[in-house]
Amino acid sequence: MLSQPNYYRTSRYPNNMSSSADIHTNGNGNAHHEHILRPRAIKPNNPAVLRTMGEEGLLAVESMQNGSVSGQTSGRSTPVPADAPPSVRSISSARKQLRAEQRRRLFPTIEYASRVSHFDPNSDYRDFQGFYILFWIALTIMAITTMLRNIKDTGYPMRVQIWQLFTVKVWELALADGLMVLNTAISLPLHRLFRSQIGDKLGLRWQGGGMAVQSIFQIVWFAFWVALPFNRGWTWTAQVFLTLHTLVLLMKMHSYAFYNGHLSETERRLKALDEPSTASKAPAYQYPSAGHTPTSEEREKKDADELSRLREDLAIELTSPMGSVTYPKNLTWANYTDYIFCPTLCYELEYPRTPGIVWTELGYKILAVFGVIFLLTITSEEFILPVMIESAYRLETVTSFSETALILAESISMLLFPFMITFLLVFLVIFEYVLGAFAEITCFADRHFYSDWWNSTDWLEFSREWNIPVHHFFRRHVYSASRPHIGRPMATLITFLISAIGHEIVMACITKKIRGYGFLAQMSQLPIVMLQRTKWIKGKRVLNNVCFWCSMILGLSMMCSLYVLC
Repeated sequence: MLSQPNYYRTSRYPNNMSSSADIHTNGNGNAHHEHILRPRAIKPNNPAVLRTMGEEGLLAVESMQNGSVSGQTSGRSTPVPADAPPSVRSISSARKQLRAEQRRRLFPTIEYASRVSHFDPNSDYRDFQGFYILFWIALTIMAITTMLRNIKDTGYPMRVQIWQLFTVKVWELALADGLMVLNTAISLPLHRLFRSQIGDKLGLRWQGGGMAVQSIFQIVWFAFWVALPFNRGWTWTAQVFLTLHTLVLLMKMHSYAFYNGHLSETERRLKALDEPSTASKAPAYQYPSAGHTPTSEEREKKDADELSRLREDLAIELTSPMGSVTYPKNLTWANYTDYIFCPTLCYELEYPRTPGIVWTELGYKILAVFGVIFLLTITSEEFILPVMIESAYRLETVTSFSETALILAESISMLLFPFMITFLLVFLVIFEYVLGAFAEITCFADRHFYSDWWNSTDWLEFSREWNIPVHHFFRRHVYSASRPHIGRPMATLITFLISAIGHEIVMACITKKIRGYGFLAQMSQLPIVMLQRTKWIKGKRVLNNVCFWCSMILGLSMMCSLYVLC
């Protein structure tokens, strides 16, 4: 039932005509007007309107219930004089009742409030799923129009330059990749040797020669599998796949060996505390001092408490955070196999798990992997490879530096958009679909593989949020391992140095050239970050995010042009 101002309601009941002053009395529940039907008050959907009711209408209702027409108001209305004409008193009474009850009008009323747009920086709105769907629709349109153009020009929907590369020595690649995965398992018997009494007698306990043996094995293993594609004459697609998988397995193997090595030394210390007189009392963690010189009795009590606390700390270190697995019960082939397939680079005794495999989700992610690879191939075939071929041919015919620079600049500009699409697709296929598929297969519950890196304001923030598994590895096994020895600045430098070397190895495998462009670009991020954190630039998020995206898009096309054409 639509509500109306009271001066409209009195006209609908001619037998009970009343003045505008009686309308206010009726709001107080006078028995003379009990027969007048009133609609139920409707709560407004807009919280701002509700707040306005609470701040403005409540006082008006209270004043009316107290029998005062003017009383206290919200500050937006003027008290009505006692000698005001009936029309003015009717309007004033209607306004007060509307503010108090927010009844509906016969003609729809628009609710206005203080609000911001969805794209406003102060907005709490974060659901932009529609743009994600639009992104895929745009790529689908691109793929369809490209295939139609190819049918018109060549009679075939697809070009074959890159597609043919996928079939060259594919079985040899599969065999090599399987052997590479299998021989990473040597780390398990090696660790059992380091932990055993025989290894102790041979001086191969982890803190002795065990760490050195494991490090040498990893270096030889990595060098062999990086060099193999060069010796076998594989295509760049097969070589890039094996190199990236080699880097992943190297980090996995390193984390498994060094974390279990740490646990083996922790176990030795815990067992040695069975004879406290000869065991090391060095704390497992650094505790704050008491701040005064203890007495002999306090010292004895403190030693006993510290010994008990040390045993407890060491025992906790040997147990998984969820409390289900304790070292060395994790040293099994099943545990190692599970770790190899889990989408993580940092070994733990136990991981959180989902109740089971969602087969529809797994099928969707596997299908998406092949779909994204299809889009990547189309983008490379149609928008990257032709530019590279034409630019390489033109560079062979020029002699002056200015002409060479002009060709490079033109090729870089033509590759900006294709490489931006390629970058986004590579991100999706790795971190959303490949890792998501392996997480579904292993029931791995923690699927936080990336954060909102697209809002990054500097390269340090990007490195933390773009690839969370690699960030966790470098923070745990490089930065945190080296910081106590060389300090924070040098630990940061070493972390970026190792990352830059890894990127340079990947670019060398793709182009079969060692130029150092990627290494220099990676290391140049540190001074850029220092500049962005100065007082003149720090805090300007929009400007820094624009600089991040511009350098990202420009850097990708520039790296490709320099490596391929120079």
